[in-house]
Amino acid sequence: MTGNKTMNTHETIYEAAIIGAGPIGLELAVHLKRAGVPYLHFDARQIANTMTWWPRNTPFFSTTERLAIAGVPIQNNHQGRITGEDYIAYLRGVVEQFDLLVHSYEPVTSIVREDGSFVLATEPQTGRQRYRARRVVLAIGDMQHPNWLGIPGEDLPFVSHYFRDPHDYFRRRLLIVGGKNSAVEAALRCWRAGAQVTIAYRRPQFDEGRVKHWLLPDLHAQIGAGTIHFLPETLPVAIRPGCVELARLRDGVVQHGETLLHETDFVLLATGFHGDQRLLEMAGVELRGDNRVPVFDPHTMETNVPGLYLAGTVAAGIQQRYTLFIENCHEHTTRIAAAIAGQAPAASGDIATRNYELTLDQIKAN
Repeated sequence: MTGNKTMNTHETIYEAAIIGAGPIGLELAVHLKRAGVPYLHFDARQIANTMTWWPRNTPFFSTTERLAIAGVPIQNNHQGRITGEDYIAYLRGVVEQFDLLVHSYEPVTSIVREDGSFVLATEPQTGRQRYRARRVVLAIGDMQHPNWLGIPGEDLPFVSHYFRDPHDYFRRRLLIVGGKNSAVEAALRCWRAGAQVTIAYRRPQFDEGRVKHWLLPDLHAQIGAGTIHFLPETLPVAIRPGCVELARLRDGVVQHGETLLHETDFVLLATGFHGDQRLLEMAGVELRGDNRVPVFDPHTMETNVPGLYLAGTVAAGIQQRYTLFIENCHEHTTRIAAAIAGQAPAASGDIATRNYELTLDQIKAN
C-alpha cells in the first residue's frame, strides 16, 4: 500500500532508498522487494504523478510490451496502445500486487553523504523526517518544470504550458506554439473537438523525426485544407489579452521590426519540459555539458558519487532529445538491482531477465 511513515524514533540504516515512484522507480522497488533487500521509497507527489497531467485519453507511442514492468504483462481488450489513464491504473495494480510501500507526498529535500551512507531529509505534511540508507537511487525523471519562454504575458490565465483536455477549447480560438509531437497532437485533437486552431512554429516545417508517424500526414492534410492554420518561422515575443505578438524568423534569426499580431482566446505553449537537478547537485553528482548530463557508469548506473545511482530518464540530463524512454530504461533497474542485491532480478520489462543475459558477474566483467 502507499502512505507516509510515522516519525523515526531511531536511526535504522536501510540498504537502499529509491526517490521517485514512476514506472522505473516502481520496477526497481519490485526487484528489491523480491530480493529481500530492506529499502525505502519516496515520491514528492503520488505514484506516476507526471502522467496525471498528460492530456486526457492520450495513447502512448510505445506498445504495451515495452511499457510493462517487473514481468507483469499489460492486458487490455483491444491489444493496442494504451492511454496514460490505462497505464496509471496498471501501475496501481502493480503496487497492490507486490504490496509496495511508497512514501507518497513525502518530498526528499536533501541528500548528504555521511559516514559511508546517505542521510535523507524529507518534508511530509506531518513534519520533517530523517532517514539513512547505504545506497540511493534517483528515479526522478526529467519533466518537473515547463520550459518558459520568458516573455511578457506568459503567466496570464488564458496561457498554459499544460494541455489538459481538448474540450477546454471547444468553439474558441487557440494558438499552439511548438512543432514537435505534443504540439501536433494537441492541434489535431483540439481541432477535431471543435476549436479554431492555429499552430506557430519557429522552423519552416515540421521534423518527421520528432512527430508520431501517423500524425504528421494528418496535420499536413489539415493545413493544406485550411482547417488548421500554420504560422511557420514565427516566435512569440509578447502575449496580451486577445492577441499574441509574433516575431518573424529567417534561418532561425529574428527579423527585427517584422512582427504580426495574431488574435486568439487561448495560448498553449508546447515548449517542452526539463528536469530538476537540485538533488543531484546537492549529492555532488558531476553534470556535464549544456544538457547537464550526469556522470555515471553505464554498466551499473552508479554515478561519480559512490553508492548513488540513476534510473530512468534522469540519466539523460535536463533537456534530452528524448534518447531515454520507459521502454529502454528497464535495463537500468536490472543493473542497479544486480549491484545492490548481488543478483539479477527474475524479470524486467515484460520478460524474464535471462533474455537480457545479465548477471552480476557479467555486469562486473563489463
